[in-house]
Amino acid sequence: MTPAALIMLVLTVVIVWGGLVATTVALRTLRTPDAAEAPAAKAPAAAAPSASDS
Repeated sequence: MTPAALIMLVLTVVIVWGGLVATTVALRTLRTPDAAEAPAAKAPAAAAPSASDS
């Protein structure tokens, strides 16, 4: 393999695995909201009658 190909290979591997590691660390360290802090779920609105209903 040429040196340029090896550099691109290493760069790509570092980006992919670095993103995986960063995501794992972020998911482990970020605080998740409690049920009391979570926004209340809205009830679905009643569907408006369509023209085919009449």
